[in-house]
Order: sequence, then structure tokens, then C-alpha cells
Amino acid sequence: MDLPGMMAHLREVAAQLNLEFGDRMNTYNSRIAQEVGKWAEGQGCGHQFHMAMFKAYFVDGHNIADTESLISICLELGLDGDQARTVIDCRAFQDQVDRDWYRSRELGITAVPTFRVDSTHLVGAQPYEKLVELLNSLGVPNRIARQ
Repeated sequence: MDLPGMMAHLREVAAQLNLEFGDRMNTYNSRIAQEVGKWAEGQGCGHQFHMAMFKAYFVDGHNIADTESLISICLELGLDGDQARTVIDCRAFQDQVDRDWYRSRELGITAVPTFRVDSTHLVGAQPYEKLVELLNSLGVPNRIARQ
């Protein structure tokens, strides 16, 4: 794997999208974070959790596979730390994430984010205009002006 090349590409895309992006030097397995994310979604905090994971991983370079890091982020978001630890220790959302992975493979999705409408895929972080273009190409009319 060409980690420096991949990081340069990610920095370029992040800059185009006005996203913060740090100089992380390691890659960590996000599987447990995905399971905690499923739990956070059920707590009404999914979006905030996923944004915090993005920042922790891509901006601050934290190990999002580390239990204490995950619990710390949950606490910062107002989620119950003991419940988060139970979710991690019991792998309470393992089956749900397994089903998501299985469905992704069925659909040919190999990267995140992937935007899929019908059988059309748009892979990677994309500018708003690209998403509008995708929808328009499929006959979906514009309903809301970008704010």
C-alpha cells in the first residue's frame, strides 16, 4: 500500500471540500468504532459520533480502535460511558455491522463514503455539486437550493 500517496490524495480531497485533515502516520482498524457508531445512532447521536470519529482519526490521528479513546469520545458527546464500554466488551452490535458489510459486498461497495442511487455509485467524499449532478442524471429534480 502506498500510504504517502494515499495520504496526499486524501489531503487534496479534504482541501477541496474544506475539511480539516491532519498528518496522521498510522492506520487503525475502525471495526469497533463502527459497532459503537451503530449504538450511538440508536441513542440519537449517530451523526455527531461519526463526525467525532472523522475528526479523531483524520484530523487528530487517534487510534479509534482503542476502547478508552472511543469511550472518551462518547463521553464528550454526552453518551453514557458505561453503556459504551458494555457495547464494546460484549460486541453488542457486531451482527448489525456484519450485515452492513455483507450488504455492501452484495452491492459492490468497496469504499466509504459511497453514494448509491439505484445501481449508480459515486465513490469518495464529493462536492455538493457532484451529488446534485448524480441525482439530476437520474432524473431527480432539484427541490432545495443549497444554503
